[in-house]
Amino acid sequence: MSFIMMLMLLFTNCKKSGDGGGSTGTDNTPPTNLTVAATVNPDNSGNVAFTASATNAISYDYDFGNGVYQTVASGVVNYKYTTAGTYSVNVTAKSSGGQTISKSIQVVIASLSSTMLFDEEFDNAGAPDPTKWGYDTGNGSGGWGNSELEYYTNRSDNVIVSNGTLKIMAKKEAYSGFNYTSARIQTQNKFKFTYGKMEVRAKLPVGGGTWPAIWLLGADVNTNAWPACGEIDIMEHKGNDVGRIYGTFHYPGHSGGSADGSNTVVSGVQTDFHRYQVEWTATSIKIGVDDVVYKTLANNTGVPFNHDFFIILNFAMGGTFGGAVDPNFNSSTFEVDYIRITK
Repeated sequence: MSFIMMLMLLFTNCKKSGDGGGSTGTDNTPPTNLTVAATVNPDNSGNVAFTASATNAISYDYDFGNGVYQTVASGVVNYKYTTAGTYSVNVTAKSSGGQTISKSIQVVIASLSSTMLFDEEFDNAGAPDPTKWGYDTGNGSGGWGNSELEYYTNRSDNVIVSNGTLKIMAKKEAYSGFNYTSARIQTQNKFKFTYGKMEVRAKLPVGGGTWPAIWLLGADVNTNAWPACGEIDIMEHKGNDVGRIYGTFHYPGHSGGSADGSNTVVSGVQTDFHRYQVEWTATSIKIGVDDVVYKTLANNTGVPFNHDFFIILNFAMGGTFGGAVDPNFNSSTFEVDYIRITK
């Protein structure tokens, strides 16, 4: 009997120290003692050095508080914020068995130094700077695809810099078989950029049927036809609906009449200068007027807004968006004070 009892005791001890009666052998000990530290670079670059550590952790999931996530094994990571603000950063430490522990800290990005990518102040009288601007002329294919009524020229009668502003002037006149002239200038093959904050201070023209626009077009448009190249309309205005400003994104599945856009009403757009803006990052694109955002698009690899774009300024007449032209219209001016792009 004593021998049998010894065997039973030995068997019981083996079960306790072995595989646990069917256990997989995974370490289910949760992480403990999680610490998270952040060092903000004082050079106003937005760079932050993060360090996280925990007992029994094999990886760390970072939520940087702005919709960006990253997993690192060491717990050490550097991240660059592109917008000043206060961010709640959450770090989750994970064990080999999937057990987790989390901790949040506040990171303050007080200010960011910016790099000027494009600065057009329109200070030099005469034709627009040829190192920055080119012209689209004519009426395009079917009125630039919109049944527009104007003929675009490069004449000083239609586009000129004077007294510190660019003036694009639409006129009622017979010209090359059309009844209106105007201008459309662009930076294609002269300037392009990916990501940044663009601000254009402008005063809009008067008259039913007027259609001024400030927009960006994908620089690969010649090899990646619209709308696959992408289009960002920072400002469009109808003279037939005074004060309503449109911000719109065109891309596959969302173009033309099915575009992804919104609008806002702003007073005094034809009598005063206002600031039309876009803030474009790898995670979002925000369109606004006078620092008030009214349209946001979540940017990701599924939309064509992660490559170079160039600038277009134009003043159309009529068309599918501009609508009927007032029969008493003779001329009006789309006036631009500056264009500034920072990153």
